[in-house]
Amino acid sequence: MCRKMHAAPLTPAGLAIDGVEIGAAKIIVLARPSTKMATCPECGAVSDRIHSRYRRRLIDLPAHGRIVEINVETRRFRCVRTGCRRRIFVQRLGDAVALPSARRTVRMDGIVHRLGLALGGRPGHNLASRLAIPVSKDTLLRTVRRRAARPRDPLRAVGIDDWAWRKGCQYGTVICDLERRRIVALLPDRASGTSAAWLRDHPSIEFIARDRGASYGDAASKGAPQAIQIADRWHLFENASASFLDVVRQNMHAIRKSSATGDIDPALLSCAERKRWENFQHRKKTVDAVLRLLEQGTPLKQITRRLSLARQTVRRIARGGGLEVFRSRVSILEPYAETLDALWTGGCRNGAELWRRLRTKGFQGSLRVVAEWVTRRRLDESSNPAGRMRKTPSARKIARLMTIERDQVPRDQASLMAKIAHDVPPLLEARDLVDRFHEIMRQQTAADLNPWIAAAIASPLSSFAKGIIADRDAVRAAIIQPWSNGQTEGQITKLKLVKRQMYGRAKLDLLEARVIGAA
Repeated sequence: MCRKMHAAPLTPAGLAIDGVEIGAAKIIVLARPSTKMATCPECGAVSDRIHSRYRRRLIDLPAHGRIVEINVETRRFRCVRTGCRRRIFVQRLGDAVALPSARRTVRMDGIVHRLGLALGGRPGHNLASRLAIPVSKDTLLRTVRRRAARPRDPLRAVGIDDWAWRKGCQYGTVICDLERRRIVALLPDRASGTSAAWLRDHPSIEFIARDRGASYGDAASKGAPQAIQIADRWHLFENASASFLDVVRQNMHAIRKSSATGDIDPALLSCAERKRWENFQHRKKTVDAVLRLLEQGTPLKQITRRLSLARQTVRRIARGGGLEVFRSRVSILEPYAETLDALWTGGCRNGAELWRRLRTKGFQGSLRVVAEWVTRRRLDESSNPAGRMRKTPSARKIARLMTIERDQVPRDQASLMAKIAHDVPPLLEARDLVDRFHEIMRQQTAADLNPWIAAAIASPLSSFAKGIIADRDAVRAAIIQPWSNGQTEGQITKLKLVKRQMYGRAKLDLLEARVIGAA
């Protein structure tokens, strides 16, 4: 059944359709304004006196993979008011159809604008070509610039930070509305005066979240003295960890001297570490006893009876797997343990090659099982039987192992960290102070900040404590206020993506139009 389709709903309101010409690549719609009178834009008088006609071409939304062009027969009218300065004027099509002098309909211009916002010039042009939208990359960017609009809502809480035009060479400033979670301004540099001038133009700001740099702190004090400054919490955590790393680097000579000795005091270990250490010592004594009897030529069955051990345990020790630091469950590799040990001892240390050789002997497991065995074997060989590392870890690794949850650290490394903390007291003192500072930030106990500063000022973290004293009000606000500069950091990531989409060549106004217009 064929249904008659009305053309009017397919075209912008206010146009009457006279005909449609369908071509292979383009659909041409012949139209005219539905009204017979027009209003003079100068005096507002309504006129029906037609002066002349002309054709106006508008690009509309594509249809069926074809470009749609609307040819509008537009009329010129004479003004009926005698004193009007404009004698002849053109009939306006209305804001629902097209703007004055526009080459596209309003709805088509909206699509072009969104393409420019989302993709930029060249990527937007490539997609528009596939969508049968005839628009160049320069037109996309011009549309984005033309329709750019700055937010006019009053600002209450803002975040301010720098971003790199070219890393290490040129930087700008981004200002983010923390309440509405969007960028409100991009400044061409990170100078204190530029930021202060922008802040003076927005007296409604009550909170400013910033990093701990002196530039933005000075700009906030001069441009918005009424606002509460809030130090960025992430930077506070990072600065505390960096200060502890500096303490570790300063004491590396003492750390190497401590790690050179093999004695471990169990009293230095935590409850969980001590339990693991005692289990390891018990296993070590059992392994030593089995190996001693094996050297004497004692049969496995007799060793089993004499030491009251399981036959599988004695076999595993005899095969060299009884003292693994990273113990694993019995797996599909158990029947091939002797073959693996022989291949490893023979010099084959590649997991994939070991897996291929086991496959020829009937092994049905995956490569991952063999790769995990290789990893455990290498870790086992990297530690000596005394339970300490052969090589002193780097300063960064020591700092990380001493500040994370100690129960999650492998036994040999945890015992080494405990011994280093005992032999190098400044490390233990600095670690405890860093833990206290982290706890103050997490629990939001601002009352504990001053006692912490008093303790830290006489410790190896004195440099970090002096920085906290110089920015005490902002740090205290970071503890008790809900605002943070994390939202600004996320917007900087988005800004960098937009900048790289345009190959780093976009100017400030275009970047601002894209990141603000897309919000």
